[in-house]
Amino acid sequence: MNHHFLLHKPHGYLSQFIYEKKRHKKLLGELYNFPEGTMAIGRLDEDSEGLLLLTTDGMMSEMVRSKTIEKEYYAQVDGIITHEAVAQIQNGVEIGFKGIRYTTKKCVAKIITELPNCIGEGRRIRDERHGPTSWVSITVTEGKFRQVRKMTAAVGFPTLRLVRIRVGTIHLQNIKAGEVIEVESFFNDHQNPKFQFLNPK
Repeated sequence: MNHHFLLHKPHGYLSQFIYEKKRHKKLLGELYNFPEGTMAIGRLDEDSEGLLLLTTDGMMSEMVRSKTIEKEYYAQVDGIITHEAVAQIQNGVEIGFKGIRYTTKKCVAKIITELPNCIGEGRRIRDERHGPTSWVSITVTEGKFRQVRKMTAAVGFPTLRLVRIRVGTIHLQNIKAGEVIEVESFFNDHQNPKFQFLNPK
């Protein structure tokens, strides 16, 4: 029997269960007693937060990582982001990836003026005297290494805090930081998958 989980990954945790280097890192296994064989579907880097899906089903993992599945992020950026910068992000920007220059695919981006409760306070980014910050929503279907951070930096607004709030139609909703919810599935039909949030177990 396979198991599927939703996790609100807090800041400071690696999206993995094993870290072979000597330096201590916080791992997912410290948050919940996951069954053997559980894997994170995609990753959020150590400094990022938000919705992380986990499963023991390799086929389910492949479906969720499909490029047809949207991933939405809320990025708190340095400075008051402009509509021109958001338009650049939407149309694709050039970033570095594996030593080469890569132009991101067109995506959906918009300025956020009101944050949902699920974002939470998070860690303190910096003192207000160091200048204003703002929030932007970026929805992508690709997932290059640290892509969203590189995209905002490319238009002159470095990301200070990054929270993934949605994968497909599954939302972070009211899941608290560090909380894990086991669900029946991420799809209602493996043959004709429709991404959806099913009732918790």
